[in-house]
Amino acid sequence: MSFDKAEQLIELARRASSRLGLTLDDVVEHYGVSLRTAQRMFRALEANFPETESFTDEAGRKRWRMASGHMREFFSLSAEEAAALELGISHLSHAGLSIEAKALQALRNKVLALVPSQQITRIEPDSDAILEAQGFVARPGPRPRVNEDVALNVAEAIKACRVLDITYRSHLDEAPVVRRVAPYGLLSGARRYLVAHDPQSSRNAIKTYRMDAISSAVLTDEYFERPADFDLQSFANRGFGLYQNDAEYGEIEWRFAPEAANHVRGTLFHPEQEEETLADGSILIRFKAAGHLEMAWYLYQWGDKVEVLKPAKLRDMVKAYQRSDFPALP
Repeated sequence: MSFDKAEQLIELARRASSRLGLTLDDVVEHYGVSLRTAQRMFRALEANFPETESFTDEAGRKRWRMASGHMREFFSLSAEEAAALELGISHLSHAGLSIEAKALQALRNKVLALVPSQQITRIEPDSDAILEAQGFVARPGPRPRVNEDVALNVAEAIKACRVLDITYRSHLDEAPVVRRVAPYGLLSGARRYLVAHDPQSSRNAIKTYRMDAISSAVLTDEYFERPADFDLQSFANRGFGLYQNDAEYGEIEWRFAPEAANHVRGTLFHPEQEEETLADGSILIRFKAAGHLEMAWYLYQWGDKVEVLKPAKLRDMVKAYQRSDFPALP
């Protein structure tokens, strides 16, 4: 057996150590091989690892599985994987997501506990070099401050479907107001927003609340049922940024100048955008969303290289602030 095939067989054994195991289709998709090759790979797995078991799942598909303990001696961690874990922890911490950062730290510690100490010693220098090259850890910049007790209770309420009493102060409130809400999820970006159903609002609406504007969050003994037809990603896609305003939701159309075309092609403005290149080299970007103020903040960076065609309200917001002297584009 060649070295490459042996390495592939060990990787297959590792992947088969999951609780669900692997199907032929899983191997065909992951390795890009034919069905016959996938069958030969599983025969090799059974021949070299006698503890491999096969069974038929509820959907009638045959699966191969190994007890995870048998693969511990083959467990490995690359410098790139170790650096990715550290980078993820730093990214979450920088974004103010301390709860998630601690959870990822705990996962990292569990992974490192499985790796032989001599292997950790070997990969540490490479991992440090990768992190230094990434440069994220040392990157300065503003970040939101979120009360950790608030974050913990919000996370518990989302997980357990418990109603929350939040003390919240919006930019329109003269003083903090207690609101009773049913939390559905969190949106993360430049700031973090709680997505929650507010039964006391005039439209019985699903609203967003800035996490840094919540001074306290108290778990109540009341439970709620999350609507089966609610999808957090679909809800997020209705906004350009994180702010949601149903009254603003509608068609957005921007035209970028030809000299900005390369920058535009390297940018995804919205997950559901349509892009069209015109005869003069300019580019049209179309999508549907709300959040005119966040759009205006963003479009300012493009100076006079962008023209708002729709909606008229957004066009009026940006037309007096389109500079021509920016030395670079976003």
